[in-house]
Amino acid sequence: MKKTGKLKKIAVLTSGGDAPGLNACIRAVVRTAVFNGLTVMGVRKGFEGLIAGDFVSMNASSVSGIIHSGGTLLQSSRSERFKTKAGRKKAFEQITKANIDAVILIGGDGSFEGAKTFTKEYEIPFIGIPKTIDNDISGTDICIGYDTALNTAMQAIDKIRDTAQSHERIFIVEVMGRDSGYIAYGAGLAGGAEAILIPETKADAENLLQVLKKGWKRDKSSLIVVVAEGDESGGAGKVAELIEKHNPGQYIGICILGHTQRGGSPTAADRILASKFGYGAVEALLSGKRNSMIGIKKNEICFTPLAKVKKQHLAVTGNLLKMITTLTG
Repeated sequence: MKKTGKLKKIAVLTSGGDAPGLNACIRAVVRTAVFNGLTVMGVRKGFEGLIAGDFVSMNASSVSGIIHSGGTLLQSSRSERFKTKAGRKKAFEQITKANIDAVILIGGDGSFEGAKTFTKEYEIPFIGIPKTIDNDISGTDICIGYDTALNTAMQAIDKIRDTAQSHERIFIVEVMGRDSGYIAYGAGLAGGAEAILIPETKADAENLLQVLKKGWKRDKSSLIVVVAEGDESGGAGKVAELIEKHNPGQYIGICILGHTQRGGSPTAADRILASKFGYGAVEALLSGKRNSMIGIKKNEICFTPLAKVKKQHLAVTGNLLKMITTLTG
């Protein structure tokens, strides 16, 4: 794509919770920008850094050797100040002072809400790149970080299964997913769980006891239940109490994976996705696109106006429920 005459300097920042693949994305943004003759400024600590003018000049050397590392080179934050008009005004002043022409925001739905408001108030082009291990952003089939988090959870289930089978035990594995069941569904299915509890379905706890009873009748040597932290059952502890009540004396192990799902070296899939998004975001700015989020649907890069980006839940269709019921238990 041909570079516009106006665009000379861009900024890149990571905002919200961290996710595997952020550094790979930053690398792609910086290298693509440098290749096209642009100046790149990294913004430290997300929107807070934008308000404080905490900018650092970046070049190809700045992002050397980071594609495999977790976390974010630029650090991140959740900014309350950016939610205020005064905070956004200060951010605009810092952007203007630094002669920044456009911003690439690597964030989740909360970060994009902030960008939506900012772009209504000020004429600074934003391109959003979706990252969240929960995979719950509309406008894309997959977000940076999801594949790695999913594999982390699956590997944990595999290891817990070894102990569960050795001692004929029940284990409850709690994964992240405050509002979304993507990780629980994917890890549970890939790990051969006997039950999967997600926020998008109701009455999971009522069905759970029947599933476990069926498993014991089949002389299974272990039972694994995967529960999303946001499921209405109340999480691993409450699920364990329910099972214990109906199975007194049965050992029930609890494993809460927590923030282990956010860290670690990104998978090949996440590195490739992050690289595509980083490259595509810069190319979009060069072609004149503004205030949109890059995504991928049916393996094709696409763009959604920031105004239309929102949180989305796992679509629990009849076919999906039938598959889960058939393959679990």
